[in-house]
Amino acid sequence: MKQIIILALAILPFTSMSQSKKETMKEAIKKTLFSYRDALNESSTSKALALYTENGVFMPSGAPTAIGQEQVKGAYDFVFSQIQLNIEFYIDEIEVIDNYAFARTTSKGTTLIHATGESVPEENRELFVLKKENGDWKIDRYIFNKMK
Repeated sequence: MKQIIILALAILPFTSMSQSKKETMKEAIKKTLFSYRDALNESSTSKALALYTENGVFMPSGAPTAIGQEQVKGAYDFVFSQIQLNIEFYIDEIEVIDNYAFARTTSKGTTLIHATGESVPEENRELFVLKKENGDWKIDRYIFNKMK
């Protein structure tokens, strides 16, 4: 019994460091996600693109998949030429595994359609796969769809 207690006490600092490190990583991921939200609300292709990995993949609902910086840039340029988002992100889940993470989110707000001037409700669910690249958490894969 004494050996089990000693072993548990020896492992405890590593367990808490690991949990602490995960929480720090989750906070960095939240920062990336909220920076992405801000880029969307500002219709900023350059800010959105900076949050993607070099080979990032953007899979928008009802549109072709964009792979790599050049295609992702083109996709966001097109999206922002058509609409103006005003949304808030809600983080439902973040899981971290080494240098990868996934985040499940929802977003809600409005979309201004440039062609008509109409503002319509916007509500999506999203799945982000993030990758730690050069010390920063970046979007590696991103897909979303309408909730209603």
